[in-house]
Amino acid sequence: MRILKWIGIGVAALIALPFVAFGVLYTTDSVFYGRIATIFTIDPVKDVDWYEPLERVPGIEGDSLPRAAVSTRTISEEAWASARAYAEETGSVALLVWHKGALQYEHYGEGFDRTSRTDPASMHKSVMALLVGAAIADGTLPSVDEPVATYLTEWANDDRSKVTIKHVLQMSSGMYRDPFSPSPFGATMKLNLGTEITDMTLSQTVRKAPGQEFDYNNFNPQTLSIVLERATGQRYAQILSEKLWSKIGTGDAYVWLDHEGGLPRTYCCLQATAEDWVRIGLLHLNKGAVDGEQVLPVSWMEDVITGSDVGPNYGYQTWLGSPYKAQRDYGPYVDAYVRHDEPYDADDVIFFDGAGGQRVYIIPSQDMVIVRTGTGGIDFAAGSFVWEDSRIPNMLMRGIIQN
Repeated sequence: MRILKWIGIGVAALIALPFVAFGVLYTTDSVFYGRIATIFTIDPVKDVDWYEPLERVPGIEGDSLPRAAVSTRTISEEAWASARAYAEETGSVALLVWHKGALQYEHYGEGFDRTSRTDPASMHKSVMALLVGAAIADGTLPSVDEPVATYLTEWANDDRSKVTIKHVLQMSSGMYRDPFSPSPFGATMKLNLGTEITDMTLSQTVRKAPGQEFDYNNFNPQTLSIVLERATGQRYAQILSEKLWSKIGTGDAYVWLDHEGGLPRTYCCLQATAEDWVRIGLLHLNKGAVDGEQVLPVSWMEDVITGSDVGPNYGYQTWLGSPYKAQRDYGPYVDAYVRHDEPYDADDVIFFDGAGGQRVYIIPSQDMVIVRTGTGGIDFAAGSFVWEDSRIPNMLMRGIIQN
């Protein structure tokens, strides 16, 4: 009996040990470990109140986007029904379709409407590309060929001195990043949930010479946020508001900070409405203009959607639908891929890509913008994300009513 008693005490101790260890760690950084403890209990797209602290990005909300009357719709009801069915099947929060000067259709999941903010994950990266263009246009940054080390002096005396703004925009900086791991001691979790990401970003080394390899690496857009703040002497939210957000008719948005007064995560976490994302898409559709005012240069909008030799499907923080790739990957260090079961019906599709199949598709030749926000997952058996990228754009393009 005594042996069984001691075995029971030993088993109880082993069970309790991880909780005790976590409790000790929690005291060292309660915010970080609190995020770790709760992140898997929320929906990262829908539960925007979980993200704390947030910083407001002031907008100047304009008139509501025009809605097409049923009698004037330019896309068939059948095509919309098919697209909406796929959106609902894959856990969408919103699906909006702009075509020929008006919103043709919009659908919101239960509990959501046109005023609901969601977290778009990596779609924020494509907004970052526009901000860099604004900084070059107003002379804050000289050009994309400027070394990042001009602003990140911590990089001036090693191999990172050769990295240019263009390399970072194209995800070809050669910057190292840890393989994904749920460990609280790895860089992945500290970047995603940690409370001090400036020093972490500045401490990243390079694994390859810049320009040699496409690697979809979250440290690249995070680097750009530090460049912009140092070049302007302003906070990122202020830059975003003044140079872009307040000029395109969007309402207030929010960015997620690592800590109060800290650095926002600019590889993700720009909380906005689905209609706001339509307006960003329209900025592309109209080559940088809003109501006749050129917010960004036409030349920059063209540069953003020009691929590189090492990343032909990637421009400046923005994805390109051509050339066709059935299994679109994120570079050599990410195992999962996204299925494109067929080529897009238009060869000028560009899009923002956020985890879970969150998308802004812009199709200039069809005068079309499609926004889909929502949850999604990974098909572990196939090794791919559940979202299939060509389905909704092709459904809707094939549904255009020919006059």
